[in-house]
Amino acid sequence: MLAFLTIAAAAAQATLAPTVELPPPAALTEQIARIDSEFFEVFFTGCDPERVRAMMADDIEMYHDKGGFVWRGADGAVADYTKTCNERKQPDAWRSRRELVKGTLKVDPVPGYGAIEDADHVFYERKGNGPEKLAGRAHLTQLWALGKDGKWRLARIFSFSHAAVE
Repeated sequence: MLAFLTIAAAAAQATLAPTVELPPPAALTEQIARIDSEFFEVFFTGCDPERVRAMMADDIEMYHDKGGFVWRGADGAVADYTKTCNERKQPDAWRSRRELVKGTLKVDPVPGYGAIEDADHVFYERKGNGPEKLAGRAHLTQLWALGKDGKWRLARIFSFSHAAVE
């Protein structure tokens, strides 16, 4: 029975996961830190649906401790993002910015597939062009897939332990 399960798991892995060669640990962490920063910069402060879509796996999923199961699939995620972008363009709209907490980023390889990112992040808010203030803190765990084309795509997002900051 154990042999069957081992073979079945290997077959499933071969079917589901792209086979890619990952960079060494330091370079992997550097790449994930860069792509994380790029993704969240455009997601929170930019408005570029095509760029965001290109950075997502087709089957992206997001889970949030306050919002529940948020997305399944890049098309729905980009539709939500586009709506939020358009709302942020209003002069008196709430705008937010996200940044990783220095020293909390941990990246682990997922052989043949990509990497798991784990970190804390903080969120800043402002109304219109008003002053920005620290609004909250949370923890994230994300799965990044490295495509055969050499591009990283966000596949799974777990955002939790949200707390207001006063």
